[in-house]
Amino acid sequence: MLQIAFSPVYRLRLPEGHRFPMLKYELIHEQLLYEGTCTETNFFGPEPVDDRWALGVHTAEYVQALKSGTVDPRMMRRIGFPLTPELIDREWIITQGTIDCTQLAQRDGVAMNIAGGTHHAFPDRGEGFCMLNDVGIAANYLLAMGQAKKILVVDLDVHQGNGTAVMFQTESRVFTFSMHGADNYPLRKETSDLDIDLPTGTTDDFYLNTLYDSLPRLIRQQQPDFLFYVAGVDILASDRLGKLAVSRDGCRQRDVFVFEQAIKNNLPITVSMGGGYSPRLTDIVEAHCNTFRVATNLFF
Repeated sequence: MLQIAFSPVYRLRLPEGHRFPMLKYELIHEQLLYEGTCTETNFFGPEPVDDRWALGVHTAEYVQALKSGTVDPRMMRRIGFPLTPELIDREWIITQGTIDCTQLAQRDGVAMNIAGGTHHAFPDRGEGFCMLNDVGIAANYLLAMGQAKKILVVDLDVHQGNGTAVMFQTESRVFTFSMHGADNYPLRKETSDLDIDLPTGTTDDFYLNTLYDSLPRLIRQQQPDFLFYVAGVDILASDRLGKLAVSRDGCRQRDVFVFEQAIKNNLPITVSMGGGYSPRLTDIVEAHCNTFRVATNLFF
């Protein structure tokens, strides 16, 4: 049975008119239940992550600033959220959700977090709606616990996973792969182990063929024993921040291929949702729900 990390705290109350679609987390949960893809037994509520794991990849100064509410206001503007105790609780809980998913994926083949994919969080700072790097923390957890020897991060959010790239630049046991919009945020890209810059207006065929060529080759070359998948749906043509032109079905086919590669190579995979900023919440929620539907159909 597919296990999914979710807590009501995932939906943070934001000021009216805020551009981040925080409601999507609650709606994904509700839609999966409504349509019968999931029941409540599919969902589990994580506890806050232990600070020792946050400190495995983030600096002590940054973690302390987050927990004490003393983050520089300029950094909070780059992050894009108001600094509140509720926000910090949320970040710590989401991060533990991704760690929990790594344990469940080793048992079941796959586990998913309704939130996460906070790949713009650097060791010493946050930006772009990201504060703790859940994938980075969970990958370090696996290495520290001796549960993985080589990890492949498959980041298919439309924005480069710049924080994750920097976090593991000197860690050969984590290979960072980011396929993202060339002309999109961040304007100054970092260096992942493999970056694929997609031109503005990229449609289904080019996007999927690029992935079909790249991912199997990476798995053959790197021989990972664990996959992290950042499944952002901001590649959609409808996304106001994406600049690509992938259809909802193209996004679903992307998910199918990533999961098929995990199954074919007997690799446990943990999924974090990443971004999605289409003006209509329905477009975001349906594309995200497709990822859960595909996982359910292929693994269970």
